[in-house]
Amino acid sequence: MTPILGIWASQNYPRVTTSFESIATVTVGSGGSSSIEFTSIPATYSHLQIRCLTRDNRSIGSGIFWSDLFVEMGNGSIDTGSNYDMHRLYADGSSVGAGASTSQTKINWWDCVPNTQYIAANIFVLAIIDILDYANTNKYKTVRGWMGWDANSVQSKMQFASGLWRSTSAVTNIKITTSATLQQYCSFALYGIKGAA
Repeated sequence: MTPILGIWASQNYPRVTTSFESIATVTVGSGGSSSIEFTSIPATYSHLQIRCLTRDNRSIGSGIFWSDLFVEMGNGSIDTGSNYDMHRLYADGSSVGAGASTSQTKINWWDCVPNTQYIAANIFVLAIIDILDYANTNKYKTVRGWMGWDANSVQSKMQFASGLWRSTSAVTNIKITTSATLQQYCSFALYGIKGAA
């Protein structure tokens, strides 16, 4: 994954080789985890980016093959109020669609995490999430994301999404969950993005 992401990051010219700095990385261990959280995020960057590899263990017995990806933010603690909005555009190889919701308790990107029972053990969804102007205390926080996975003959999905945390507080905490339990080897890397040199 790193070489591809590096190519994407290098498309802005003039190139600033130190524009992305690693802040923290979380890899889910044996037994899985209900969530991951980044805390005490420094306010020294222009924007944040999270690069994720996820899958969960939600049962497909009811015909549910994908789970939702949830993002919450806060300052000192996670905001669990109805202060989030989102919308998305998606395609799954046979259809396309769009959706939106407002006044949610978290940003909810629907059906973009494959379930363990549905796909092979080595398939994870790739998600890249940007949080823009995260430290700016004069505006609400805009979030945008791209998610996708390919299960060959089973199915594939791609989704472009954006969200809003309706708060002027600086983001110091970010929490990520799915509809069930994050499986072992799920990985989340948080980067700070510097302004133009």
